[in-house]
Amino acid sequence: MRVGIIGCGRWGSFHAWYASRIGHDVMLYGRASSANMQRLEVTRGNEYLKLPDNVRLTKNLEDILNFSEVIIISVGSQNLRGLVKEIKFKTNNILDGKIFVLCMKGLERGTGKRLTEVFVEENKSAREKIAVWVGPGHVQDFLREIPNCMVMSSTNENLTRQLVEIFKSPLIRFYYGKDLLGTEIGAAAKNVIGIAAGMLDGLNYSSLKGALMARGTAELSRLVGALGGDKMTVYGLSHLGDYEATLFSAHSHNRKFGEDFVQHKTFDKLAEGVETVAALIQLAKSVNVELPISESVYKILYENANPKEELTKLFLRSTKEE
Repeated sequence: MRVGIIGCGRWGSFHAWYASRIGHDVMLYGRASSANMQRLEVTRGNEYLKLPDNVRLTKNLEDILNFSEVIIISVGSQNLRGLVKEIKFKTNNILDGKIFVLCMKGLERGTGKRLTEVFVEENKSAREKIAVWVGPGHVQDFLREIPNCMVMSSTNENLTRQLVEIFKSPLIRFYYGKDLLGTEIGAAAKNVIGIAAGMLDGLNYSSLKGALMARGTAELSRLVGALGGDKMTVYGLSHLGDYEATLFSAHSHNRKFGEDFVQHKTFDKLAEGVETVAALIQLAKSVNVELPISESVYKILYENANPKEELTKLFLRSTKEE
């Protein structure tokens, strides 16, 4: 297949490396202003990997749109709407059956919308040709040949199965996600739980991460159910199954952000949970669901609540049924 990658950061470059590794013809796009792209052009690599020689690089979005049968998108979630508008403009709203795969996790701040909702809202012709690829795993581990399991999900089961056949390998085993709503909410929300886990680490309260895991899945399950999804989806790979990689791993940006935040250190990488928590709170209010963990993270990040006091209050609040 001709596979195009939009996004040249950690995951975008990995997807280019991976698609090439399993035999696809690959082109990677990054903006001319991107420091990541400039580095790839000069060195063919970054701090994580070196791209195979047959991966083509371009700074022209039209090249990707003309070249690709399948387009993987891995950009910051808050930038997706603008990107889709640009794609729509470049293609004159004619996508000719191209398949889009969102390899990214988040909710749009200001609307609370899931990323597939954002995409389809801006480009309705993609409704039956869009999927998400989420789940546990770190670039660093995949590059060390450590396999993992991930999820491919869409509203079109035939599309999901087609994509699994295209991208499966001994390095990544895929499961079919039949609940797109729950898969997207769970994948986005686990980054918020990851920030909370990092805060506990930074406060030397790591022993509370067991309680965090139990309560995090419970509150997100209620939200997914209230939104019309399968409340059990969060207990799968998109959320609970990703906790090891997000709540405990040294590679997790969200966990590290939370740890550095409470220790008053600067963190200069993307932590999607920072924006997602604001969108998640908005979404929960729309269906009258309480999210105590997310609300505590929001208060700490946006209302200057004291992390130690807020997290202690969260876990030592009045007794409730589990």
